[in-house]
Amino acid sequence: MQNGTTSSWDADLLRSRFVRALSDMYRNEVPLYGQLVDIVQGVDRSVLASRGQSLDDLPKRHQLERHGAIRLGTQHEMRMISRLFGIMGMHPVGYYDLKIVGFPLHGTAFRPTSEESLRRNPFRVFTTVLRPDLISSPSVRKKATEILSRRTLFSPRLCELMDAAEKDRSILTASDADELIAEALKIFKWHSRSTVPYETYLSLEQEHPMVADIVCFPSAHINHLTPRTLDIDAVQAEMIAQGLPAKETIEGPPAGRKCEILLRQTSFKALEERVTFSDEQGSPAGGKNGTHTARFGEVEQRGAAVTRKGRELYDRLLTSAITLAEREGRVLSEVLAEAFREYPDDWDELRKQNLVYFRYRVPQGVTQKSLDAIGVAKESSVHMEQLLQAGLVECEAITYEDFLPFSAAGIFTSNLKEEPGSEGNGTTRRKLQEVENSGRDELQRLLGSEIPSEIDLYKELQSASVRECATLLGLKEVLLA
Repeated sequence: MQNGTTSSWDADLLRSRFVRALSDMYRNEVPLYGQLVDIVQGVDRSVLASRGQSLDDLPKRHQLERHGAIRLGTQHEMRMISRLFGIMGMHPVGYYDLKIVGFPLHGTAFRPTSEESLRRNPFRVFTTVLRPDLISSPSVRKKATEILSRRTLFSPRLCELMDAAEKDRSILTASDADELIAEALKIFKWHSRSTVPYETYLSLEQEHPMVADIVCFPSAHINHLTPRTLDIDAVQAEMIAQGLPAKETIEGPPAGRKCEILLRQTSFKALEERVTFSDEQGSPAGGKNGTHTARFGEVEQRGAAVTRKGRELYDRLLTSAITLAEREGRVLSEVLAEAFREYPDDWDELRKQNLVYFRYRVPQGVTQKSLDAIGVAKESSVHMEQLLQAGLVECEAITYEDFLPFSAAGIFTSNLKEEPGSEGNGTTRRKLQEVENSGRDELQRLLGSEIPSEIDLYKELQSASVRECATLLGLKEVLLA
């Protein structure tokens, strides 16, 4: 054990240290990211000040919280990143098939899954991998495969440390942890040089910008790192006021809800960055200079995790709003606000209609005598509503920790060069609601494990909290409506 009572190889601590180092690196690479973080902190301070609070009153996870996204090129890279994230306590959750929007990719989100690990640091990475079979041109497919076969993302030293960590973490030192973080950062680092000639880059870009982004560089450069805010509308306004190239709209549920659900997100558009392309011999000395567009800055505001019933209602209302806005030529945000009047905006109603998942707790001081006072016998079965009304149990909505398929794809699409079917294309968005799951088995075989549904994980978190309440109160079971 190092650092007192906490090992440097504790997964939660290692994850927190890594995300801090990643944030520092990305701030140096993309100064606008640092500006965005400053805007978020300023907005959050203002929101908290209006409540008579400060940043110190926010849960620790809120200030640490980030999500990132990377795109990998091969199955080997995907298996290796899964191992690396596993050492940091991050596991695949949810399946995302982006071929529905014309991206030759599919993937998952690596994140913590236990309540305690989420509380300590909920760092998540949206991780996709190239599907060569979806590249339409045989020659481009062959070229991309050949280039990627020569790439080494994971250094020999990183592989050595990963092997040791998986075998026995107790033999590793604090210095080894420092080295693992430093080696892992190289995977996410931006390089302003390409491993291919400019002509090769252009041929891959013509096939699809994502293919060029994945294939033509020596690393899987992280393309955004997202802080969480208390007021995304205020952040959006401040981004525009400070001259950041912000998106025109905020993705997700409409503004103005008292009970936030799922997530809302926006970003500043991708940077056009100078790149040195290699010559035919692979040397940058005789290559050409050009530009590449890949990295952008995103911000999010997270709400409650919805049930399957809640998600179906969300999807139906969103589809209806998009269809109506297109048919009548109206502003989507206005139509969305009207449509979502059907979605309850009261926590009790959301709970009673089984639209949102909740974490239930027994307050301190509640005992068997408290049950006796309301005529409830020990080892009996009781409805949760009765316990809530009597104040013997309290609840709060479970935070949504994941991504929306069309929100993620919408952000990605908006940062590509102008293409048919990007922002505002209702047909594309409707298709995204019918995301194909045919690739799920393929990705599960690749990772060697099942990819659980995020909704099932939220359901289990709620169920575990209900069971805990029953145990603490000495009841046989607590029944939900």
